[in-house]
Parts: sequence; structure tokens; C-alpha cells
Amino acid sequence: MSSYEYFAGDLAHTAELASRLAPLLGPGTVIGLDGDLGAGKTAFSQAIARELGVAGIVNSPTFTIIKEYEGEKLPFYHMDVYRLSMEEADELGLDEYFYGDGVTLVEWASLVEDLLPPERLSIYIEHEGEQARRFRLIPAGEPYVQWCSQLKENGWLR
Repeated sequence: MSSYEYFAGDLAHTAELASRLAPLLGPGTVIGLDGDLGAGKTAFSQAIARELGVAGIVNSPTFTIIKEYEGEKLPFYHMDVYRLSMEEADELGLDEYFYGDGVTLVEWASLVEDLLPPERLSIYIEHEGEQARRFRLIPAGEPYVQWCSQLKENGWLR
């Protein structure tokens, strides 16, 4: 499986990646985010939400697990599964979101990997300094492979 990289020197660059990725997203899109605490998962989620036209504050659903937002373009489903066991996650009926009419973004996705659809975009965020981050994107299936290839061809990914 191919992987791609993006270097963000600060939050503005994180938002830039979201702005390049968001126009490609459609109904049923699933993005899994992983990274250490403070790596920028929620900041990236907020940037995607802004690009989808979500009005208002988007914050981490750490304690609510799932937050649903209406975007101008698509619904946005923001999940944080850090506090869930695999059994609890399975009982939530996540498939309804994954195969629904919106974009689903799952923070700490590797904790429920067996429940995620086989076709998705996995993004790993790593600290590269105080503000800098390295994003590693791993597409699985179409159209995710096409999106990453297109972003690479346009010079946004390595």
C-alpha cells in the first residue's frame, strides 16, 4: 500500500492540506486519524469541517464520542473513539455513519480498525517540532488512491 507525506510548518499549513483535500470528499468518505496526544488531530478535523461549510465551533468529541454537523456541502460526522472498547464501538452502529451521506472523520481510528471500512484514507500525524507536523496519508481503495495521486501530481504530497 502506497503512502504519501505532507509537511505542515504550522496550523496554517495544516488548514492548507484540509483545503486541498476537502473538495475531493463525497458522501461515504471515511478518514481515520491517528497520532500522539497534541499531534493535531482535532485541528485537522476543524479545518476539514470549515472547508465543508460547517458553521460554529467544532471541538473534540472526546466525551460525546460522535458529533454530527450540517455542512453547506455535506454532513460532517466527527468521532473520537479513544475512550471506547472495541465492543462498545461495535454497539454504536458506526456503519450507519461510514456508509451514510456525509464525511466521517474518526480520531484514534487505529483503536477500532476492525470496524472501519476497508476503503478509507488513514492519516497519521507526527510532531516535527513545536508547531510543525508530518502527515502520512495511506489511501485504501478508490477514490482515495486517486485523490492522493492527484495531490501528489499537483505538488501537495510527496
